[in-house]
Amino acid sequence: MADWAMYKPVLTALVLPPLPFLLLILIGARLILPRRGLGYLILIVGVLGIWVSSCQVTAVWLQDHVLRPAPVLLGPQQARLTSLGQSYAQQATQARRANQGGAVVPPVAIIVLGAGREPLAPEYGSSDLSDSSLTRLRYGVWLSKQTGLPLGFSGGVGWAQKSAQVDATEAEVAARLAEQQFNARLMWVESASSDTRGNAARTVALLAEQGVGEVVVVTQAYHMPRAQRAFTEAAQQVARSHPKGLLLKVTLAPMGRWQKGDRPILDWLPSPEGMVNVRSALKEGLGLLVGA
Repeated sequence: MADWAMYKPVLTALVLPPLPFLLLILIGARLILPRRGLGYLILIVGVLGIWVSSCQVTAVWLQDHVLRPAPVLLGPQQARLTSLGQSYAQQATQARRANQGGAVVPPVAIIVLGAGREPLAPEYGSSDLSDSSLTRLRYGVWLSKQTGLPLGFSGGVGWAQKSAQVDATEAEVAARLAEQQFNARLMWVESASSDTRGNAARTVALLAEQGVGEVVVVTQAYHMPRAQRAFTEAAQQVARSHPKGLLLKVTLAPMGRWQKGDRPILDWLPSPEGMVNVRSALKEGLGLLVGA
């Protein structure tokens, strides 16, 4: 599995826009002289493909109608977690006052999934999180402070960076930034995984071993369907092998849902943001399709 996974970033780049449409344009241009009608048709399809795959309206449509992520964690769900966090804080306080040796096991763990790291940020002189990872971490810290539940981060070194020399894993960078920038401490730092399935498998096993009964998964909305599947399957697998057959409850906390802009006409025009978001949506759809 590891050998095949090393090629995932390259294979993904080959099948996602704009490369397939650029190839169509080249093929259409080559066919214009011998087969004029077919050549122009392929050429137009390639140009339209690049246009559509660079629009924010396409990304929003793929998110809402293909990926269909869970709604944001608000209202009764967040109130339930806050109640559990308050009970956990009271138990922890009572245990400290009674000088009990064993730590109180939290009922719920908030786990942020990594989305990449920068090996070196020159302005800081150290490694840093990608924009997506930092955004996820910020929301995870906010949710942890709102509910009073402990926070963790899952992310090691992605497959695209496996061959490079690494001074710190993504989770280790997240732990440093959480403390320095958000005044928060991570209770769990899972730094051995390289993809979403690895996040789920290693995190669920770690939490089940400690007796945690529920995990709140924090990631972007477009990534949540694949994360949900991975964590649900990992929880079922651990439950089958666990002596007590405990099934970890998976609660979803998606963030960063794509929205249409204030000026609809701009959503139909190609933009860097639109291209990035469409590629992200198609990547997630591809991952769901192939079971990655």
